[in-house]
Amino acid sequence: MTTYAMPRSALDVRAPKDTTIRPLEGKIGPEEWKLRVELAALYRLVALHGWDDLIFTHISVRVPGPEHHFLINPYGLLFEEITASSLVKIDLDGNKIEDSPYPVNPAGFTIHSAIHMTRDDAQCVIHLHTDDGVAVASQADGLLPMSQHAMVVHSDLAYHDYEGVALDLDERERLVKDVGGKHVVILRNHGTLTMGKTCADAFLRMFFLERACTMQVRALSGGKALHGTNQGVAEKTAEVGKAGMDGTIGALAWPALLRKLDRIDPSYKH
Repeated sequence: MTTYAMPRSALDVRAPKDTTIRPLEGKIGPEEWKLRVELAALYRLVALHGWDDLIFTHISVRVPGPEHHFLINPYGLLFEEITASSLVKIDLDGNKIEDSPYPVNPAGFTIHSAIHMTRDDAQCVIHLHTDDGVAVASQADGLLPMSQHAMVVHSDLAYHDYEGVALDLDERERLVKDVGGKHVVILRNHGTLTMGKTCADAFLRMFFLERACTMQVRALSGGKALHGTNQGVAEKTAEVGKAGMDGTIGALAWPALLRKLDRIDPSYKH
């Protein structure tokens, strides 16, 4: 019989009375502050691309150290509002390490803690509920290697079946088993998930995955037969993608994305 265990934070999801965010710049170590700025930027980029789902998805970054603490969004802020100082630091049991006027999304805690506690290469984890991502996650065949974007991530793709809103801590073991050593995940009937050694790598994988899902939805909606590729092309493309996704392309694209954010609204840095 499955044991149902609701994280303690699930009991505290009421809107806070005091929403004052204490500025943290200069009050924490430079390494954590840098990660906070990058994660806040990542939340803003997700909102900029229209991938956010009101306040209901999550991105996390593991803070260096043996404690396995990680940063996650304050439950109640829109992604376009999140700043480096407003991010909440929690442990693998979902407990807040520092004071914050906001609670933590318990489902975010369950999914992200499962990855962070078992994958040292997953410093950043992104989970989304986009229209096209959920559409492909609900299709029996999943992501088809029909576009270059899909081929790039296809060999690094895992699937995990939907078990309901992720409040059951027992699901963590099954999620970890299904993901294995992959970096790109389709959560069946639920959404998409990517991870990386940096925010840049996790974002780049998500960018390719989400674009691939959109291309598939549009291609299938045309009602015409899909054009296949020559034998070996998908595998060749996947090898090229695998080499570029682990730091190379992300390092090129990330600074450009930050410059774009700075032109639009640099408040994420505070």
